[in-house]
Amino acid sequence: MMAGAIIVAGGAGVRAGGERPKQLQKLGDLPVFTWSLRALLRHTQIDRVVLVRPLQDAHLYQDYISEKVIVADGGATRTQSVKNGLAALKFSDADIVLIHDAARPGLSHGIVSELLEALNTADASAPALKVSDALKRQVGPKLTTVNRDELYRVQTPQAFRYGQICAALADGKASYVDDLEAIEACGGSVNLISGSEHLAKITYPGDLQRMAQILSPRQAGPRVGSGYDVHAFAVGDQITLCGVSIAHTQALAGHSDADVAWHALTDAILGAAALGDIGDHFPPSDPQWQGADSALFLRHALELANQAGFALQTCDITIICETPKVKPHREAMRARTADILSVDISAVSIKATTTEGLGFTGRGEGIAAQAIAVLSPCASHA
Repeated sequence: MMAGAIIVAGGAGVRAGGERPKQLQKLGDLPVFTWSLRALLRHTQIDRVVLVRPLQDAHLYQDYISEKVIVADGGATRTQSVKNGLAALKFSDADIVLIHDAARPGLSHGIVSELLEALNTADASAPALKVSDALKRQVGPKLTTVNRDELYRVQTPQAFRYGQICAALADGKASYVDDLEAIEACGGSVNLISGSEHLAKITYPGDLQRMAQILSPRQAGPRVGSGYDVHAFAVGDQITLCGVSIAHTQALAGHSDADVAWHALTDAILGAAALGDIGDHFPPSDPQWQGADSALFLRHALELANQAGFALQTCDITIICETPKVKPHREAMRARTADILSVDISAVSIKATTTEGLGFTGRGEGIAAQAIAVLSPCASHA
């Protein structure tokens, strides 16, 4: 099953003011639409992204086309733009598509994952926020209170099975307020997940500045992540810790090379950037990772963090075992880790300890490792 996304950026965006459509205006130092594009591209379950852009601005999107990113022309209405994006995607009926407004730049990895999970038990899923303010309807000089108990502010992305949303939009009216309305008209079921103020839409003058203030805390200051991993001993004569092969009376069991220390560090980096965990990106059920060098995992985690606007400042790994002795290999392990992460060796700390004979590591059944990674905003994203 494939999963793809459509970023709807085909509108004129005139209500937001400015010389350019709102999706092309700068948020930080990047065009608004690229925030969502980056979030989708770094999610491992998204196979393809369609950028639906105004034909007259096609040249402004040319640099973003890649193997995973294709473009489609915007239509006279949002619904027509979505149809154009679906046609360009060319998925099978059972595949999944997320449809997202380019003017909602605060998309996160977690929202995408939750939408995909929620779609398992419904025809569609979407993020939504309960209405908390008092609601009034004004007719002339009179106000009437509106019951808000069952009212929601529905956001995007909205997730669908490709065949269902194509059929719903093809059989319905020319323009819908959102894509869920087409599914609702067909009697389809919808799972709502918890939305976020980060997914607020840029619509009117001042919204861009407000969104910059909302999103800036995500980039300001250091981010700290922790990781933990365990591998049991198995038959063998060497183990790998932080990329260094160490002769031993046993090996470590694992789907990859079982480098328990780098697995913990990979999780720490992903955690600091709020990008899930190592199992999300490198599932042990996938045969391509059989015996893989854990340097691949570590590099990928760092690349994802960099794409999210963060750089590694320092990391600290603690290896917990009775044997082998780590200290004789510690400097080689620091140097190898620093090389993979492209940082100075002074930014890499590696320690070892025992559990004084207690627990599974004390009984010599395996090795555990924990790691902490500190990330800071890249200069171009601060």
